[in-house]
Amino acid sequence: MPFIDSKITVPVTPEKREVLKSELGKTVSILNKPESFLMVGFEDNYDLYMGGKKLDKGAYVAVSLFGNASSDAYNKMTSEICNLFEKELGIPGNAVYVTYHGIKDWGWNGSNF
Repeated sequence: MPFIDSKITVPVTPEKREVLKSELGKTVSILNKPESFLMVGFEDNYDLYMGGKKLDKGAYVAVSLFGNASSDAYNKMTSEICNLFEKELGIPGNAVYVTYHGIKDWGWNGSNF
């Protein structure tokens, strides 16, 4: 079960949310995870600061997944996320920060995987 949570400084329309959700659903296969278990969350108009300065256009994307993936897979996923946020939201790749969190125990439907 991957969860991709995005905190984004710019407004994101429902149409853009749908595009982002769909594209993230395609790219999650890079991490050997199925879209059918992908959860995605967006928080737009979020204040982000880097180096003491407010980012006009920026994003923090946290990718949590049951287990882990390879560094190569994480690198490819970061590239896809940065390209997607630049294409769809106009946020340059140097203002998109991505972290990965491997989870050992993940609960769902009354028990853990």
